Amino acid sequence: MLKITFIGAGSAVFAKNILGDCMLTPALQDAELALYDIHAGKLNDSLNMLNNLKATTGSKCRIVVYGDRKQALTGAKYVINAILVGGDDSCKTDFDIPNRYGLNQTIADTVGIGGIFRSLRTIPVMLEMAREMREVCPNAWLLNYTNPMAVLTNVMNTYGGVKTVGLCHSVQACVPNLFKMLGMDADGVRWKIAGINHMAWLLEVLSKDGHDLYPEVRRLAAIKQEKPHKDMVRFEIMRRFGYYVTESSTHHAEYHPYFIKRNYPELVDQWQIPLNDYLTRRARNAARWQTMQKELVDNVNLQHQRTHEYGSYIMEAMETNLPFKIAGNVMNSGLITNLPKEACVEVTCLVDANGVTPTVFGDLPPQLAALNRTNINTQLLTVEAAMTGKKEHIYHAAMLDPHTAAELSLDDITALCDELIEAHGSLLPKFR
Repeated sequence: MLKITFIGAGSAVFAKNILGDCMLTPALQDAELALYDIHAGKLNDSLNMLNNLKATTGSKCRIVVYGDRKQALTGAKYVINAILVGGDDSCKTDFDIPNRYGLNQTIADTVGIGGIFRSLRTIPVMLEMAREMREVCPNAWLLNYTNPMAVLTNVMNTYGGVKTVGLCHSVQACVPNLFKMLGMDADGVRWKIAGINHMAWLLEVLSKDGHDLYPEVRRLAAIKQEKPHKDMVRFEIMRRFGYYVTESSTHHAEYHPYFIKRNYPELVDQWQIPLNDYLTRRARNAARWQTMQKELVDNVNLQHQRTHEYGSYIMEAMETNLPFKIAGNVMNSGLITNLPKEACVEVTCLVDANGVTPTVFGDLPPQLAALNRTNINTQLLTVEAAMTGKKEHIYHAAMLDPHTAAELSLDDITALCDELIEAHGSLLPKFR
């Protein structure tokens, strides 16, 4: 029996999207959907939800809950990873301590101080999972949805010894959302995107008859900037550097040194930046959960339509050998030629029975490659810290982060890192 294992299945909304998609995919109907999560209550909620969904979709998938991760992984052909090590408490720590130093963040899950420490908490758990996979499902594909995407996908490919592709929905949502905001028709539009996760670039956008739509995008974006709106940071990046970027303005406000500055507090209003937004979202979602629980977990009439998440399409392509194109996070084996070979990049990949085959892009425009490298520097040094156990590389990663370096002195960066190491305690390995 085909086995699809979901690690972190207590995330009910995401489990519905990914596994609900599997239930609607004919090629996956013989699959066992193996669920594992360290939170028994959340896992039971997901089980109830998925059983309801199985009934309403008529799926033949078999749903099984496991109390042991290694057993859940045993015999899997596909493993979906969606974990959050340390939960909300650790994420709050990643905001609260930097805030005391005057370092404000928005999401803190990719680079920056928050991204560094989320990586350091998650890498040991991921490597232990990789060890188990090598023992009980050595040929499985790991579909990684966990952030920080680039760092974790890099580690699993470079050190984990398992076939891994990192997946994010920012690429497939980029053009439709941009065109909707600008009032443009996205029907039949073709685009080319490449870069790194959360900082991939819309390099080309063409109409169905091959007409270049970028001049109109830039014209309408300039008009849009005359009044406040939620995407002001990305539009400003496009104005200054020439190209639109995939992930949200909320994310990008903290990926650069330009937008959140304690000596210029007016920039937060000017660029419509929601500081501490990750914490706000989590609190809002927690408050909504009682209603959502009735809608998802206890709803015997629960319905689902296949989403734009890549997971089910990847598995379908591998099972049927019918090719499917994705934007995947993979190691830079000569794919983007002016980014480091050690980096994890986000490029177009072809998926079929042979697996995930990335396509070569070539050089990015130099200014875009330079922006990517500012984030890659921090990513690679975070990996170095995790794999060597050297505390100095945590400092180096933080010192080279664009936003952190623009706000704090070298002494403050070191002190901040030390305080976060102590605060996260046993969730981190011992650094020397």
